[in-house]
Amino acid sequence: MNFRLVFRVTGKTLMVLSMTMLLPLLVCLIYRENPVPFLLAIAITGGVGLLLSLIRSDDHFFPREGFFAVALIWLLVGACGALPFYFCGQFASYIDCFFEAVSGFTTTGSSILTEVESLPHGILFWRSFMHFLGGMGVLVLTIALMPSLGGRTLHLMKAESPGPIVSKLVPKASQSSKILYGIYCGMTIVEIFVLCLVGMPWFDSVVNSFAIAGTGGFAIKNISIAAYGSPAIEIACTVFMLLFSVNFSVYFLILCGKIRQALRSDELKFFLIVVAASTVLISFNIYSMVGTAGDSVRHAAFQVASIISTTGFASTDFNLWPEFSKTILVLLMFIGACAGSTGGAIKCSRVLLLLRAIRREIRQIIHPRSVNVVKLDGRVVDEKDLRSTMIFFAAYMFITLAAILLVSVDNFSFGTTFTAVVTCIGNVGPGLEMVGPMGNFSAFSGFSKIVLSMCMILGRLEIIPVLVLFSGTAWKKS
Repeated sequence: MNFRLVFRVTGKTLMVLSMTMLLPLLVCLIYRENPVPFLLAIAITGGVGLLLSLIRSDDHFFPREGFFAVALIWLLVGACGALPFYFCGQFASYIDCFFEAVSGFTTTGSSILTEVESLPHGILFWRSFMHFLGGMGVLVLTIALMPSLGGRTLHLMKAESPGPIVSKLVPKASQSSKILYGIYCGMTIVEIFVLCLVGMPWFDSVVNSFAIAGTGGFAIKNISIAAYGSPAIEIACTVFMLLFSVNFSVYFLILCGKIRQALRSDELKFFLIVVAASTVLISFNIYSMVGTAGDSVRHAAFQVASIISTTGFASTDFNLWPEFSKTILVLLMFIGACAGSTGGAIKCSRVLLLLRAIRREIRQIIHPRSVNVVKLDGRVVDEKDLRSTMIFFAAYMFITLAAILLVSVDNFSFGTTFTAVVTCIGNVGPGLEMVGPMGNFSAFSGFSKIVLSMCMILGRLEIIPVLVLFSGTAWKKS
């Protein structure tokens, strides 16, 4: 293990993180709020980052270093991102601050806060801006800003980017990062203006756009998007939650004029079918509760988009919906968005590959001598990628069950415990019962909050990088 290189990359990432804190600091100054929490956080984060970045090392970057560095960086980013919360005095303990920061950067949106509207504008901005930073990835941002990192930075992108198959858009990883962030920022700017046009206040439009772009769920209103009481705002949010759930390579292909190739994506078709089917089923199921067809479709579409994109906003308290509708939403928490998007959970591409692998196995049993392959987008999927998908799914389920067992020591109901873990590892945000859309995670013990925080990081980094960090062989020198 090349520890010197790992620490140098970690240091540069922390330096970039400290620079991002200048924006919420500016918000504090604009609204004449206390800037000290951010000044202290910037000084500590930037100081540690500078010391680590000065470490000299060679550029021999291999997969082991990439996975190890990404897991370590995300743990430290959560720890440093919690500092403004800790210094502002609005949180009961540092564990609560860490939980909130990890939830922000992993774009989970689960919160321990019982009341958010009284928070300073700077803290509200930082909560949502963490979603924006974590949505595309803090390492992707670092590579885009500091291409001089050296080494094979593709290993960093592979460790941080979601999905079973990760590749560069263009030959250079730094250029790929810039393209991704260009698309990401462009869509976010458009969203801000659209939300303003449909009646959302300017500050609210900015922070809610950050949350939707990163598919996170931190709201600045106690009852989330429902507080605005505007169908136009809900429709606009629904559209953008779905747009940010799509693989960003699709948008890259469209920008390159390859529209037909982009629309032939099997994952995109599967994603749209799941969204449409879920919306129709829930609409019929809640019709008697809502009263009108239009409202039932609007609420169903919003919550389906919110859950499958793993954004976690709420237009209504779906905890009161019939069991059939709530079960569909829980299933969507497992499926999640498209690979290569800012969404979380298992990802549509993996679900599609698993279904096609099952179909191949059945065909192989019926016709033992036939040659069956699994295809995605018309191309044969490598057996290595299939194997990785199956291992990921198995690890995802085992870790989910283990976390449920650990969190159950708090002795809450099964619905609360089960959905708390599922929503955290899937980076969704709200669950059911106590952790429903109008609830929060404040009642959990410090131990459970740490377990749930680890679930968030495991889910965001898709398990393997974090397991590498805790592997004894990874700590051995090369």
